[in-house]
Amino acid sequence: MTRRSVVIGAGHYLPERIVENAEFENWLDTSDEWIRSRSGIERRHFAAEGETTSNMATRAAEAALKMAGKTAEDVDAIVVATSTPDLTFPSAATMVQAQLGMTKGFAFDVQAVCAGFVYALTNANALIVSGQADRVLVIGAETFSKIMDWTDRSTCVLFGDGAGALLLEAQDGTGENRDRGILATDLNSDGRHKDLLYVDGGVSTQTTGHLRMQGNQVFRHAVEKLASTANTALAKAGLGAQDIDWIVPHQANIRIIQGTAKKLDLPMEQVVVTVQDHGNTSAASIPLAMSVGVARGQIKRGDLVVTEAIGGGLAWGAVVLRW
Repeated sequence: MTRRSVVIGAGHYLPERIVENAEFENWLDTSDEWIRSRSGIERRHFAAEGETTSNMATRAAEAALKMAGKTAEDVDAIVVATSTPDLTFPSAATMVQAQLGMTKGFAFDVQAVCAGFVYALTNANALIVSGQADRVLVIGAETFSKIMDWTDRSTCVLFGDGAGALLLEAQDGTGENRDRGILATDLNSDGRHKDLLYVDGGVSTQTTGHLRMQGNQVFRHAVEKLASTANTALAKAGLGAQDIDWIVPHQANIRIIQGTAKKLDLPMEQVVVTVQDHGNTSAASIPLAMSVGVARGQIKRGDLVVTEAIGGGLAWGAVVLRW
């Protein structure tokens, strides 16, 4: 028998405030048509005053627990992927632990920007496969609206806030790729490309900073690297693109999503797309899209799902799992 990490619950949370593209026309030289044509984004959600990353992560976690029919006491570990924690320390994950009323186990954050959830999922899988934990909450949560430069029309219109969560449980499998659960992962990074996507501030510089991005360069790297990491993860599982039921990509830009699907020779009908309603929610975008995909009736038990993401670092990776 082979120990597998199986998804038993999914949930998400979005702030109440919805910001349509047209709202940016009030202070930026931009338009709804300009934003849609370049990104596919139509609207996004912004956190309310006092609404934090850990608050949203907790709401998403509660939804995932409810779907699974579990409570916080059934959870051994929490892994939160975020680049926008409430505080420098302690981790957002320990705050979620407290807000859920979880009094055992352990919790920690993972920071790999938009690739954060793929990294968190890979770490959670390792905890389960190694026997360190039987159930792990894996959460992506971001308040990117707090690090936007509202004078930069090339970036501030692209990002939004939100959270998504999966509950993973250890289950026995046969060791074959027909098993449910995580079948393969692939992680990569290349720090030489730091200047393509970063925040120009931090603790050691005693500044908050704003997000900076060379969009054209990020796009150039994204399609190639996303298709490559997806194929690598599939090969590790002994599978190919023809076996995929759904791609759940990082929701950054519809053109990147379309380009990656084309490279994998898959129709857009097999891609879960939420970027139009949420914008780029960084580490939250994949679990958010997974939860929405389940709610829509797209992702079903037994489906082969490939998820991939790229973010600042550059960091990128993919996970192959059978739902």
